[in-house]
Amino acid sequence: MGRGPEGQAAHVDEGVTTAVCTDVIHAAGGVVWRAGERGEPEVILVHRPKYDDWSIPKGKREDGETDEECALREVEEETGLRCELGPELAGTAYLDRKGRPKEVRYWVMTPLDGAFEPGDEVDAVVWLGVEAACAQLTHPHEGRVLESFVQGV
Repeated sequence: MGRGPEGQAAHVDEGVTTAVCTDVIHAAGGVVWRAGERGEPEVILVHRPKYDDWSIPKGKREDGETDEECALREVEEETGLRCELGPELAGTAYLDRKGRPKEVRYWVMTPLDGAFEPGDEVDAVVWLGVEAACAQLTHPHEGRVLESFVQGV
């Protein structure tokens, strides 16, 4: 899957690109981390009750917003943590639950302040070591994001 005219998803088959009628959904998020008790990195995962899944905090980009602004906003909305943006990590591209193409960009983030408060969108967060976080993730493609985080730490 590539990009066709005006950001639409495109299907590439034997060198011929055809536009698909569905626009790509752009989203962004972050791997928020802290040093654990023994100095090892711990990352935060969020639980979304609507989907009953554990994921890296992320969300859809709003009109007029940069991917970086989206990532910081979404992480703060979902975790309650205001963060500092670090290096960009590996992104993901997949079809969402409705079959629409979605591309997500991620950054390393370190918390500056704030605290989690449960809500309708996210009802729980957990800090885990990277290996445990990979095992906890509901969507395996997000494991690649954590792998790129480990390579950069």
